[in-house]
Amino acid sequence: MRILVWHVHGGWMEAFVRGRHEYLLPTSSDGGAWGLGRGGREWPAAAREVDLETLDPDSVDAVVLQRPEEITAVARTLGRRPGHDLPAVYLEHNTPKGDVPFTLHPLADQGSIPVVHVTHFNQLFWDTGSAATTVIEHGIPDPGHLYTGEQVEMGVVVNEPVRRGRVTGTDLLLGFAGVGPLRVFGMGTEALPEALNLKGFGLSEKRLHIAGDVQAPKLHQELARCRLYLHPLRWTSLGLALLEAMHLGMPVLALDTTEAGRAVPHGAGLVSNDVDDLQKFARRLLDDPDDAYAMGIIAREAALQRYGLGRFLRAWDELLADLPQHTHGGSRPQPGTAFASHDTEASHDTERTHP
Repeated sequence: MRILVWHVHGGWMEAFVRGRHEYLLPTSSDGGAWGLGRGGREWPAAAREVDLETLDPDSVDAVVLQRPEEITAVARTLGRRPGHDLPAVYLEHNTPKGDVPFTLHPLADQGSIPVVHVTHFNQLFWDTGSAATTVIEHGIPDPGHLYTGEQVEMGVVVNEPVRRGRVTGTDLLLGFAGVGPLRVFGMGTEALPEALNLKGFGLSEKRLHIAGDVQAPKLHQELARCRLYLHPLRWTSLGLALLEAMHLGMPVLALDTTEAGRAVPHGAGLVSNDVDDLQKFARRLLDDPDDAYAMGIIAREAALQRYGLGRFLRAWDELLADLPQHTHGGSRPQPGTAFASHDTEASHDTERTHP
């Protein structure tokens, strides 16, 4: 199939474009959220950049939507309405925001575009009304068992931790810094030292190492040297960095929120909402490299089984094959016509790894 899909969530796309289809990625001269294309990624040749304004409408077999505004954008530029005369599915990356658990999904109560959630938690908590929903859990291209744990540090991967604050558990990092050194990766992490103010709380500034935003191969190598992976996020779907850390063979500590309890099996670390328990467990792993290594083996085995790339791609193949096929004739609109159906101004704070 030839699938139109925007490069919105880099970590998720890293897996999706490794399937057996052709992936059409809109690009523009200024890049940005609506024209990132491949974004410089080393992806298979089947993931190719296209100009949406000049793309042959009949060259598209289906569209994977990730933002409500894409429905109007596709209809305007291709003259084909997703869910009407173009097979479509809406991929929801995020946990609901606002009045949870009463948050109404932008595509609620419409019958033409199914909604795919990345976690069972999200499917449960989003109110999608009568819209058809399913869950396809994340898939991770296996980086390999790279864990050494040689650095007596806690690795953390979080994007824009200061702006997102309590969502990403940024306020909890100070307490963990009191237990041992943190090495933090991700976009916007350079603002963390000032925000946490370790010195003001009597802690050495050496307890916080900012590794910054690095590409996946380097991230995996550097993260795997940390003794454990810390996942303090309160309200995100299921951070791909957590699953990547498990693939690397790292023991993990996580809050028992959203989908973490399903992802991390017994013996792979600790999942708890008791922060004191998490801090004590972190100290235990920092002091015992053999125990940490053994837990990382369990984490890796679980991640390969549940979040392996093959399982992910097979699930998407089955879903795409089952999408209703629509004819292009009859009432097909002309390019340039705008459609407001299902459109919304609501903004989703997509949880990216790297753009």
